[in-house]
Amino acid sequence: MSNKVKIWMKAAAIRAVKTVAQTAVATVGTAAALGEVNWLMVASASALAGVLSILTSIAGLPEVNQAKDE
Repeated sequence: MSNKVKIWMKAAAIRAVKTVAQTAVATVGTAAALGEVNWLMVASASALAGVLSILTSIAGLPEVNQAKDE
């Protein structure tokens, strides 16, 4: 595997993990009380956000472009 692919995979994974975490926090935050959280919906929305993040990263990642320029 080329170094460029490794850099892209690492950057895409970091971005996806951040997106999943942000989505989970936002989804949990919509419940009035912790007992009212629909955890299945939180997991589903977070997983979908992670997949969408990876797919969006295919279009390009600024982190990878900066690494090429240096």
